[in-house]
Amino acid sequence: MALVVYNTLSRSKEKFVPLHDKKVNMFVCGLTVYDDAHMGHAKVFVNFDVIARWLRNIGYSVKYIQNITDVDDKIINRAKERCMAPIELARHYEARFLEDLQAIGAKESVDMFPRSHDYIDTIQEQIQLLANKNYAYYLDGDVYYDVAKFKRYTKLSGMSIDMLQKHRIEPKEGKRHEYDFALWKTAKPGEPSWKIKVKFKEGEKVLEGRPGWHIEDTAMTYAIFGPKYDLHGGASELIFPHHTNEIAQAEAAFDQTQFVKYWLHAGVLNMKGQKMSKSLKNFITIREVLSKYSTEEIRYMLCSTHYRKDIDYTDELMERSRKSLRYMYSALSLFYNMKEADSAKSDLVALKIAKSFTKGFAAAMNDDFDTPLALSGLIATINALRSFADTHEGMSAKAKHEIMDMVVGMPRVIGLLTQDSYKKAIPGKAYALIKERDVLRASKEFDKADAIRSELESKYGVMLEDTEHGTIWYAAGVVPTEV
Repeated sequence: MALVVYNTLSRSKEKFVPLHDKKVNMFVCGLTVYDDAHMGHAKVFVNFDVIARWLRNIGYSVKYIQNITDVDDKIINRAKERCMAPIELARHYEARFLEDLQAIGAKESVDMFPRSHDYIDTIQEQIQLLANKNYAYYLDGDVYYDVAKFKRYTKLSGMSIDMLQKHRIEPKEGKRHEYDFALWKTAKPGEPSWKIKVKFKEGEKVLEGRPGWHIEDTAMTYAIFGPKYDLHGGASELIFPHHTNEIAQAEAAFDQTQFVKYWLHAGVLNMKGQKMSKSLKNFITIREVLSKYSTEEIRYMLCSTHYRKDIDYTDELMERSRKSLRYMYSALSLFYNMKEADSAKSDLVALKIAKSFTKGFAAAMNDDFDTPLALSGLIATINALRSFADTHEGMSAKAKHEIMDMVVGMPRVIGLLTQDSYKKAIPGKAYALIKERDVLRASKEFDKADAIRSELESKYGVMLEDTEHGTIWYAAGVVPTEV
C-alpha cells in the first residue's frame, strides 16, 4: 500500500511523492527556549518522530530539521526577570530541552537543530528580496510584510482576511494593514541586536535590531534545503499566523507557487479542555511526567490517538497506557516462554497471526500514520498469541523467534516494545496460580482469589493487576519500570 498523508494545504489525503525520488527534506517547528518543555511540546515532537521513523522504515532517506528559536521576546523578557543575558538563558533551556527530547525518544531521528541567531545573514538576504519586490516596507526602524500584495495569503488557513483579523495581530501604529507582520524589529536598549543593511525604494537603511519570528524559519530552510522542499510539520495552532506567514514570505521571495509540498499538522494537548500553554499556566512539563511514567508509557499514550487529533491529558490516560504496556509485556512473556517442540501445524497457525499483523500494521501506518489503528492491531495480535500459548503445548524455536521478530519489530519502529524483559519467564507454579485465580474470580469467589494474589506477591514477587484486557502480572525483570 502506497503512503498517503493528509495535506493541510489541500485539506485532503494525497499520495506521498517526494520532490526527489526517495529523498525527503522535512522541517518541523521546534521550541522557543525560554522555559522547560511541556507535554504539549512532547506530543508534537513524538508525533513527528514517529513520522520520520516510519518514512525511513519504508525506504525514504529523510533529512529531518527541527529549529531552535533563540531570538524572541519571551526569551528577552524571561532573561530580564532572572537578571541573565538572553543568550545565557536560551542556552540553558536549549540544553534541558534536548535532554527532554532524548528522554522521550524523539531526539535521535532529528538530523539538525539549527539556531535562529546563526542565520542572520540569510534573514537579511530574504528581507532584501522582499524589499526588491515591494513586499517589505520600512516603518520607524522596523520592516513589515505587506500582506495585501500576496494574493494567496489565506490558502493554508482557509479563513478570510476578515476572520484572520480576529486572531493574533501585531500592534504597530502606521502599518499599511493591521495584519501586516514584522520581518525585522528595532532592538530596545539592552536587547540582543544585529546590524543589517536593506535597500528600499526610498534608499538604503541601516537597521539595528533582530528578526521577526516568522522569517527565521523560511531563511533557515532556504539555507538548508533551498527554495522548495517536501514536508513541513508543526502544531495545528501554528497554521495561522506562523505557517501562513512563512508561505507568504517564502513564495514571494523565491518566486514559488508552493514552496512546501506537504503541510502536516499535529493536534494539541489539552488540560481540562483548554490547550496546554505556558501563558494559561495549565501545563505539566515533560520532566514532571517522566518522574512518574516511563518513556514508553508516554509514547504509547501519545500514539493511542491519531497525530492530527487533540488529546485531553489526564493521569487516568497515563495509567491506561501503563496497564496496556504491562499487559503486552506479560502476554508476550507467556508466548515467548512456551515449550519448544516440533509442531509444523502449530507453527503455521501462529505464523499466520504474525504475518497478518505486520500487513495490517503497515497498512495503518501508510494511511496517514494511523498509530491508533496500528496499536489496536497490536493488542489484538498479542491477545491471539496469548490464547495460542494457553491452548498449545509448544512450537519450534525457529517459528517462535520469527514471530517475535515480526510482532515486536513493527512497534519498535515507532519506539514501542523496545525492551527484552518478556524473555524472562514467570515461574510455572505462579502462572498456574494466576489461572486458578481467574477461575475463582469468574465464579465470584473473591476471598479465595485475594488469597492467591497475596501468595503470589509474598512467595514469588509477582504483582497482579486486573485490566480491560484481562489479568496481567509484573515483577522485577518481567515488566520494566523504566523504558
